[in-house]
Amino acid sequence: MATIHPTAIVDAKAELDVSVSVGPYAVIGPHVRIGAGSSIGAHCVVDGHTTIGRDNRIFQFASVGAPPQDKKYGGEPTRLEIGHGNTIREFVTINTGTAQDAGVTRLGDDNWIMAYVHVAHDCQLGSHLILANAVQLAGHVHLGDWVFLGGLSGVHQFVRVGAHAMTGFQTRLAQDLPPFVTAAGNPAEAQGINQEGLRRRGYSAERIAQVKKIHRLLYRQGLTLAAAREVIAQLAGELSEGDADVALMLDFLGTAERGIVR
Repeated sequence: MATIHPTAIVDAKAELDVSVSVGPYAVIGPHVRIGAGSSIGAHCVVDGHTTIGRDNRIFQFASVGAPPQDKKYGGEPTRLEIGHGNTIREFVTINTGTAQDAGVTRLGDDNWIMAYVHVAHDCQLGSHLILANAVQLAGHVHLGDWVFLGGLSGVHQFVRVGAHAMTGFQTRLAQDLPPFVTAAGNPAEAQGINQEGLRRRGYSAERIAQVKKIHRLLYRQGLTLAAAREVIAQLAGELSEGDADVALMLDFLGTAERGIVR
């Protein structure tokens, strides 16, 4: 049996692994599934059609799986899917999806979600993210892997943030932020690349140098977005370990419907 505090309310239809722990006064709804080694803190509410994987730690007072804050929502059985090894701190709110999108909000693995973060309906979050205190994600936001968003940053609905990108404190993102790029300000302005983050993830000096070259072509040469894509594509083959970075940037730029942070 899962370790459930006697004051917690866990619906009989909820599916909890035997190694799950549930703290005092937590409430868990009937359509919730929670995997091995996960813990639900005191006063948490986990509701909706919500699946939580292994080894997640959800701290006290979080609200996970509540209906979307969308006036079009009509009670459809939309979902929330959370991967493995995530840390979700106090007062975080994560909503299920809507029928107007894929119908599911997703979080990947090994994410660090700090206090007061809001993840709205239909957001698609990758893995290894850090969302600092009070980051606010509007609906339909997509975050790639290894993204870091500084405290009190806000992201407009439908905005995408590429892998390894980073924002500073109180940044407002209303356009897409390409991979590797750091941005700050209100509105956001591109500052450079997330060099230290790449170094910590094992990027070689040569690979980081190529990412810098990609950044210069995109931001420092006065090129249009279409022209920048063409010259960035010519970098393929120059450095075998960097071809994935070139492809990542080209794919992102080719689908940047909102324009990119400049």
